[in-house]
Amino acid sequence: MRIVFMGTPDFACPTLRALVDHGFEIVAVYSRAPKPYGRGMRQRMSPVHRLAADLGLAVITPLNFRSDDAVTMFRALAADVAVVVAYGLILPQAVLAAPRHGCLNLHGSLLPRWRGAAPIQRSLMAGDPETGIVVMRMELSLDTGPVAMIDKVAIPDEMTAGELHDELASRGATLMVRALRALEAGTLAFTAQSSEGVVYAAKIANEECRIRWDAAAPVVHNQIRGLSPVPGAFFEADLGRGLERIKVLRSAVADIGGPPGEILDDRLTVGCGERSLRIIEMQRAGKIAMTATEFLRGTPIAVGTKLY
Repeated sequence: MRIVFMGTPDFACPTLRALVDHGFEIVAVYSRAPKPYGRGMRQRMSPVHRLAADLGLAVITPLNFRSDDAVTMFRALAADVAVVVAYGLILPQAVLAAPRHGCLNLHGSLLPRWRGAAPIQRSLMAGDPETGIVVMRMELSLDTGPVAMIDKVAIPDEMTAGELHDELASRGATLMVRALRALEAGTLAFTAQSSEGVVYAAKIANEECRIRWDAAAPVVHNQIRGLSPVPGAFFEADLGRGLERIKVLRSAVADIGGPPGEILDDRLTVGCGERSLRIIEMQRAGKIAMTATEFLRGTPIAVGTKLY
């Protein structure tokens, strides 16, 4: 089959590499256009763009598909199927319908739960015990297409969004290979999504990143791991030079009681609305991540200090 691959971030890279390793014919790779960064405003290619270039694949980076030229170029590739993994651009119906078998998408949730932009973060923030990765056929509406294959993943209480991201990316690569083999054999079957249990995974808003110590400790813990390592849940504290923003990357629920937002012991246990939370790993702005023990070694925080 002639395959067009469409993806942008790190999450999509394992799938692209797996397709190449398994001998599929990738006629072109679509990725988001390079963006300027740094003081010199140099153009930085996306992770998928860099990988595709290393693999010797042709890369196409349209700004969008609003022009007839962009759609005509896509159609001219005469693809049998498009594989879409976190591409980041809206695909019009003319693009979705161009490949002979349509567009197959990897989505990091158990659809119809967590349709949308941030399914990995939202599943953790909600305290879900499991999630998964699915192969679905794309439609114009958001993540509503029929599902062909599912791989379920248990979510341990301490798992972070970064760890779940990597697990789903790896499993998704294997699942997409299986789906394409089934498509070649004519055995890939699709099941319509249920109309019940639909939940949307909205993009993470900046205000959701500030830790609310008046919430119950399990809720705060899920917020921290769901936003770790990026964008990161944070608090502010006066450590001698005015209020400083500090990210919390790992935590654990504890049973010490105390006022919300107050340091309760010499292990960085913080009071919450119910129970308390022990900070395990944290990161100051512009610094590397470190354990709470390492942090306290350089910056002691007295019991009773208030976090905001």
